[in-house]
Amino acid sequence: MTHDRSYYEQIQADEHDLQFSAFDREAAWRLGNALRSAALEQGLPVVIGITLGAQRVFHTALPGATPDNDAWLERKAAVVTHYERSSMGVGEQFRTRGRNFEEDSRLPSDRYAAHGGVFPIRLRESGLVVGTVGVSGLPQREDHAFLVEHLRVFLSAA
Repeated sequence: MTHDRSYYEQIQADEHDLQFSAFDREAAWRLGNALRSAALEQGLPVVIGITLGAQRVFHTALPGATPDNDAWLERKAAVVTHYERSSMGVGEQFRTRGRNFEEDSRLPSDRYAAHGGVFPIRLRESGLVVGTVGVSGLPQREDHAFLVEHLRVFLSAA
């Protein structure tokens, strides 16, 4: 897999653009259901999770998803919480610099995974990260692309 600078720059632009004016449990329910409907329509074997602070406020596992997908989602969400960036953005930051996240981050790999699929829930006005939203079950670039596509749709309708 190539790790080119233009892909990383696109991720950074997405992180800047995909911010929320507000987010609460009701928004989590609407976003989670929108992601679930889209994944079901495409027949994707994913888990979807949303957190607010330290609390999981939405979770679903679609047909074909496994407990391993839940573990990956948790590890990717831990990266987002730690770095306040998308899990793919963190991974690509390391990869474009020729670094290995698992070795160079000094974080335990059984708790942190810098692979695509989880985004911070960042409030545009304050810049605060109040939670995470993510999917797991596809190759990392596909997890990331699915999430970005549907965050754009959700935010454009808000």
